[in-house]
Amino acid sequence: MAEKIYGLHAVRAVLLRSPQRVQRLWLQHGRHDARAAELEALAESRRIVIERVEAQRLQGWVGEAVHQGVVADIEPLKPWREDDLLSALGTAEAGSEPLVLALDGVQDPHNLGACLRTADACGVLAVVVPRDRAATLNATVRKVAAGAAETTPVVTVTNLARTLGLLKDAGLWIVGADSAAELVASAADLKGPRCLVMGAEGAGLRALTRRHCDWLVSLPSLGAVESLNVSVATGMLLYEALRQRGISRI
Repeated sequence: MAEKIYGLHAVRAVLLRSPQRVQRLWLQHGRHDARAAELEALAESRRIVIERVEAQRLQGWVGEAVHQGVVADIEPLKPWREDDLLSALGTAEAGSEPLVLALDGVQDPHNLGACLRTADACGVLAVVVPRDRAATLNATVRKVAAGAAETTPVVTVTNLARTLGLLKDAGLWIVGADSAAELVASAADLKGPRCLVMGAEGAGLRALTRRHCDWLVSLPSLGAVESLNVSVATGMLLYEALRQRGISRI
């Protein structure tokens, strides 16, 4: 069953990376700027049906979200299962340092989309999310992710604690983020195979998740706010991991 995605970046990413998944493209009447023209040219070169419609019709599909004058029907990306993640880890090159991100019940789709976007930028192998009481991939997530939902697999699992245990068995150390932790992230060893675990908005990490973490780390804060937004904290921790790994492009 097709699903709708919207927004210039999200639609462009699919047209460039997986054009065979795009079934139809709708562009807003009167939108003929360079970015819309690029999408139209990409779709035409791949013989994708294009239709010009009124803005109200697009808004009716996406609700209150900002569609930027473009909506597309796409075949959903096949989600990774737990076995797919473990298989990818098992076939990783010797000496590689796979980095996995787990989100323990993040519920805001905007936060999930932002985390995906940063995960893509930091070369994360996959993002693990629980099936229940958590945000999952939808059009809002894809738009905020600006194409990262098409490049970074999302692994939806029924039992996050069990998955963390399997990641340990696969050779990854589990590092949980906790604003009250005494160990500061910059002092922790984030090199090598690691799974970084971020807690839900407000509630943080669940007790069972904490018990599966090898370390709990915090991010320094000099202000009065007790904790950072989860997507901001995710970006800071991922880039600390890349800094420690000596990635020269940072």
